[in-house]
Amino acid sequence: MADFPGKVNTETSTPSSHGAGGGSVLGFASRYVSMDMLFIRTIPAILMLVEIVLGLLVWALISSTQLTLISAYGWVMFVSVILWILTIVLFWILFLGLQYKLNLVPWQLVVLVFNGVAAVLYLTAFIANAASVTPYSGTTDYSRLAAAAFFGILVTLTYAASTFFAYMAWKEDGGNAANSTIPE
Repeated sequence: MADFPGKVNTETSTPSSHGAGGGSVLGFASRYVSMDMLFIRTIPAILMLVEIVLGLLVWALISSTQLTLISAYGWVMFVSVILWILTIVLFWILFLGLQYKLNLVPWQLVVLVFNGVAAVLYLTAFIANAASVTPYSGTTDYSRLAAAAFFGILVTLTYAASTFFAYMAWKEDGGNAANSTIPE
């Protein structure tokens, strides 16, 4: 105990001595957000990007037709546009690392519930779309609506796969929202 004061390092540092803004080797970083370039290489991120592209195809194909003739296409448009926007928002939250700033939110559970609900909603939209294609056979809209139904089932399966991976991440975390609120 006699040499205690001599062995203690009392040197302090300032944030600027470690790089401006806490820079990151893997991408842009600032005091508020940082791009997680490793996130893009994960299976959940790739699935989200596929969901965004397929969702865009579904609503773009439906909107290029006379969708007002059959009310089921209103539901398909609602589901595809709302989930497309929400998926983009969720992707940016995870990509920019905003989940680290909003650490009171149980993110793994949020992602799990979002993907599960999206898969069910897209399944209902696919069924409505596929059941409503037949009256258009022989018209110019038929191929667009059939393609939208095809992409609708693909995006449904993609959301189901995202639900599986989100469930695995949630279970790996102990299945408790209070354990960790930040997705890996």
